[in-house]
Amino acid sequence: MSDWAPKRFWTQARADACDGGYTVYLDNRTVRTPAKSAFVLPTRALAEAAAREWEAQQDYIDPNSMPITRMANSALDKVSVQHAEVADLLAAYGDSDLTCYRAEHPEALVARQAEGWDPLLDWVDEVFSARLIPRTGIMHRPQDPKALTRLAREVHALDPFKLAAFHDLVSLSGSLVIALALTRARLDAESAWALSRIDEDWQAEQWGDDEEAMEHTALKRQAFLDAVHFFRRVDQKN
Repeated sequence: MSDWAPKRFWTQARADACDGGYTVYLDNRTVRTPAKSAFVLPTRALAEAAAREWEAQQDYIDPNSMPITRMANSALDKVSVQHAEVADLLAAYGDSDLTCYRAEHPEALVARQAEGWDPLLDWVDEVFSARLIPRTGIMHRPQDPKALTRLAREVHALDPFKLAAFHDLVSLSGSLVIALALTRARLDAESAWALSRIDEDWQAEQWGDDEEAMEHTALKRQAFLDAVHFFRRVDQKN
C-alpha cells in the first residue's frame, strides 16, 4: 500500500450510543466523516456493522474494505444536504426503467424478460397504483406522469441513510422497480440482482464472457449486496 495511506492508530473499535443515535469509537475518539461531521447513525445495528469494518483494518486504512462506513459518510455529508435532488435523480429512472425496455427478438429473450419483469410491473401497479408500460424499440416513450409521481413520492419519503443505499440499488441495477421491490421485501437480494442481469446473462450465454467482464460484474454484485446490507441495518430495530 502507498506510504500516504492513513495508518491505524487505535487499539479497539466499538459501537455505542451518542447524542442523536449511535456512533463508532476508536478507543475514546469518535469517528468523523470526511467533511468533519459527527458520525451519528440511526441504529445500533448500523453502527456495529461500521465498527466491525474499523476493527478489521490492519496497519493501514483501506476505504475500499469499508462499504458501510463509506455509505454512511455519503448519507451524512452528501445525501442529507441534497436529499430532494438525489431523490429526483433516482425517481427519474422510472421513466426509462430497465424492466420496461424489452427486446423484440429473439423469442427466448423476449419470454425471459416477460417472465422475470412482468410480475414486478404488476406488483408496482398493485402496491403503488403506478402502471408502467413495457416498450420495444430504441425510441423513448414517456410513462404515465401520474404513475411516475406516485413512485417519486415513495423515493422522497426515504430518510438520508436509506436513500444513500437506495441510490446504489437503483444505479447498479438500472431499475427503480427492482430497487423498490427489494426494499419492500418483494424480492430478496440475489433474486433482485439476477433480474437486473437478464440481458447481460443472455448475451454471455450466446457469446461467452471474458475474465475482465466477469471481474467487473463481481464488483458490481458485491456493491449491490453491500447496499442491501446497509439498507437493512438502517431498518433494523435496536
